[in-house]
Amino acid sequence: MVKRKGLLFPLVCLMGEFWLTSQQVLRIGGIFETLENEPISVEELAFKFAVTNINRNRTLMPNTTLTYDIQRINLFDSFEASRRACDQLALGVGAVFGPSHSSSVSAVQSICNALEVPHIQTHWKHPSVDNKDSFYINLHPEYASISRAVLDIVQFYKWKAVTVVYEDATGLIRLQELIKAPSRYSIKIKIRQLPSGSKDARPLLKEMKKGKEFFVIFDCTYQTSTDVLKQILSMGMMTEYYHYFFTTLDLFALDLEPYRYSGVNMTGFRLLNVDNPKVALVLERWAMERLQAPSKVETGMMEGMMTTEAALMYDSVYMVAAASQRTSQITVSSLQCHRHKPWRFGSRFMNLLKDTQWDGLTGQIIINKTDGLRKEFDLDVISLKEDGLEKIGIWNSQMGLNLTETTKDSSTNITDSMANRTLIVTTILENPYVMYKKSDKPLYGNDRFEGYCLDLLKELSNILGFSYEVKLVSDGKYGAQNDKGEWNGMVRELIDHVADLAVAPLTITYVREKVIDFSKPFMTLGISILYHKPNGTNPGVFSFLNPLSPDIWMYVLLACLGVSCVLFVIARFTPYEWYNPHPCNPDSDVVENNFTLINSVWFGVGALMQQGSELMPKALSTRIVGGIWWFFTLIIISSYTANLAAFLTVE
Repeated sequence: MVKRKGLLFPLVCLMGEFWLTSQQVLRIGGIFETLENEPISVEELAFKFAVTNINRNRTLMPNTTLTYDIQRINLFDSFEASRRACDQLALGVGAVFGPSHSSSVSAVQSICNALEVPHIQTHWKHPSVDNKDSFYINLHPEYASISRAVLDIVQFYKWKAVTVVYEDATGLIRLQELIKAPSRYSIKIKIRQLPSGSKDARPLLKEMKKGKEFFVIFDCTYQTSTDVLKQILSMGMMTEYYHYFFTTLDLFALDLEPYRYSGVNMTGFRLLNVDNPKVALVLERWAMERLQAPSKVETGMMEGMMTTEAALMYDSVYMVAAASQRTSQITVSSLQCHRHKPWRFGSRFMNLLKDTQWDGLTGQIIINKTDGLRKEFDLDVISLKEDGLEKIGIWNSQMGLNLTETTKDSSTNITDSMANRTLIVTTILENPYVMYKKSDKPLYGNDRFEGYCLDLLKELSNILGFSYEVKLVSDGKYGAQNDKGEWNGMVRELIDHVADLAVAPLTITYVREKVIDFSKPFMTLGISILYHKPNGTNPGVFSFLNPLSPDIWMYVLLACLGVSCVLFVIARFTPYEWYNPHPCNPDSDVVENNFTLINSVWFGVGALMQQGSELMPKALSTRIVGGIWWFFTLIIISSYTANLAAFLTVE
């Protein structure tokens, strides 16, 4: 009995550790939040799905079985999240996955960092400035990069005015790069928030429609996006005049069938690499399992589609499995939160995770070793067409935006795009282009009018296959701009999208072309301006005065007299302009000054005529006055010579 008791103690100690080299079992932990309408989250389903595939395939972990421990907590319950994390660490796990809410994440993250156990996240979390959690990895793409991608889209489409609609305060943080754009680019950004606590966004959409906000960026979850799209359709804003961009990475999974033929422009990003055959196979297996599961609450998502969050969870499990196969010297130990004794292999395993590069469902996964964030990734740019969502390009965190959509795809066959459409046509009464048809019977609709414009419109409808409804412009005006920059008439109706087309004798002008597009003119107005060519006249005696106006000549004369007077006065005051006229008699008290009033005028006239004079100023003050006058005469004479040559050429 004594020997058996002696063997019992080391046996109990070994039960607290799972050796990958001997028992070949690796346990991982998952903490997932539950909702009332969703008892099992999609991340938990993806977590189990990944573990099942790894154990079934055996190519990634041929000698190891992957097991898991799952703990469910209520939303916003950070205390419960801490307790469940400690329970999992006591069991012995190699990594902890989840939860998703920021408050619960911080609690679990601090525990994992203290015990040096890798904490894996797949949801976006705002990074703290003083983040020192070295045992934290987030596979969700960094939103600073996604914000730059959205800005690249805005610049590509040359949007000058953009409306950003966000769901909560974190949306402003995620889209910082875009919000800062007006300070660097000529882009006007209007920021709006969806109503909190209510799903009714129609009052907000009504304001946007009234404000003619046609380029809108929505930052919201895919559940909210589904509700917003339905309300956009009910508000009559699902037309080709609008372009909506959704920042959610799950746009590809939404049911967009009701909007395919509306002509609306809808664009978004997709992180899943669906072009990869291996990824397509995994998505097919996932769809089969989801379709066999009991029906759930309607979320607006197509059945069997894998969300981006589920794909990120799948990739994170595979990344941990791949890192565990790179070494055989790691043991998973039971850890106690109250003892603060870290996992001795935690740092080593964390370095292996950060060094691991994996091609997953969401593309190549490369983790930044400094902060544990995923900064290098590819995003597919997808756009809604009549055949469904199509990939039109790619955005790379290194190379930027590269749209592969061809001109044929972007501005497809005009005949096909116009077929079976009803256009509202605005026009104005003007003989013989548009007139009321004379008839003894009452006429209705398009039959009320006749004229050249109506005949032209009829031929276009026969060629392109569209129908139309003709309406007279409400204010009876063609379209002019007032002092406030507001338009009236047919131009105003086109700007406000009251009408789709204007067919009328509307003159093509520069100011109108800045706000609306014109077709090729169907008529050229044959009006010319005739004027009588002036007869040449013989030059007169004073024709040399024509290059300068009389006022200029008067100012030059006054300037010459003024400078002469100033020079005369200064020469009288300075002693250096006085000299002895009899140098042979040094004792003579008689002195003279060359700059008399007449000589001063002669000096100014000589400089103006570019001839000079024998008078030379000696004092510094008189030389300054003379230099200023010389510079003035240089400019005047040069201008006069140029104008004189032009006048002689014209004559």
